[in-house]
Amino acid sequence: MIFGENRSFDHYFGTYPNALNPKGEPQFHALPNTPTVNGFGNALLNNNPNLNPANGSGAANPFRFDRSQGNTQDQDHDYLAEQLAFDGGVMDLFPTNTGSAGPPPSAPPPVVLTNGIVMGYFDGNSVTALWNYAQHYSMSDNSYSTNFGPSTVGAINLISGQTNGVVASAGGNGAYVADGNGGLTVIGDPDPLGDVCSGSEQAQMGGKNIGDLLNAANITWGWFAGGFNLNIVNPDGSTNCGRQST
Repeated sequence: MIFGENRSFDHYFGTYPNALNPKGEPQFHALPNTPTVNGFGNALLNNNPNLNPANGSGAANPFRFDRSQGNTQDQDHDYLAEQLAFDGGVMDLFPTNTGSAGPPPSAPPPVVLTNGIVMGYFDGNSVTALWNYAQHYSMSDNSYSTNFGPSTVGAINLISGQTNGVVASAGGNGAYVADGNGGLTVIGDPDPLGDVCSGSEQAQMGGKNIGDLLNAANITWGWFAGGFNLNIVNPDGSTNCGRQST
């Protein structure tokens, strides 16, 4: 299972498997009988709820980034920002609540200079590797998270279906909330308890997850995340938890 973060599904795969294929960009042509994802479609491309005037100058339909615009502003993925963007299920306030004005390396269209930049998307010409991966694996285009917020809650929820069950923590009281039964539920972005490079907010979870079910079924598995060798010295001299480059 491969999943990204801090970007929406439609940001990378909204028009899959149909790429624009302009001259000068890597071409992408899907294999025969490739299913179309539940993505933009004509209605969401041309008459999107985020044209809502409440988004001000950022009101926009989805628009395509080209390869020169690969480095864009991050969207706000905090707990409250995402709830406000969903707007009770209307899904029409993403620019106002999650957009950060650009520009990326080149400015057109003008909306990239507003918080409407969050409505931009890539395709198989600009994130070609991701679209090639999708040709060989299953695509979870109807997978919707049951929680809002940053990285930690998303990762925990993915493998356990909920974020309750903190059995040990250090600092960062704002990362947790009491569950009413004497326990704690993660709502913020704590690091793993005991990780030598963890920040001030740390947590250890005790609830069941997919790994427990796989163990019970005698199925081997692993979890692979970002990591590094603390003994390596980078070219700029940085090492351990204070590294600046690789």
